[in-house]
Amino acid sequence: MGDDTAEWMDPADEAILEAMRSDDVFSPTHIDEEGICRGPYAAHRCRQLTEHGLLKKYTTGMYAITERGERFLAGELEASDLTSDEVASDEE
Repeated sequence: MGDDTAEWMDPADEAILEAMRSDDVFSPTHIDEEGICRGPYAAHRCRQLTEHGLLKKYTTGMYAITERGERFLAGELEASDLTSDEVASDEE
């Protein structure tokens, strides 16, 4: 994430995205089991990350990292550039 973070981001977000790269991690419960943050807070962060296009929600409690999330982790996208408005225009 570096020094260029967005106001909406949380310190746990990068660790959540990194964990979501694993095939074994796809829910807030798994984030809790990984010791990143507690399940209810992980669920909240997953919803925020989905809103900004970094995760995709498949069904209740099941998420996957998106191409945009991968690009963010690779340093190709800055956190301050990730707005929910951008996601809406990307999906059109």
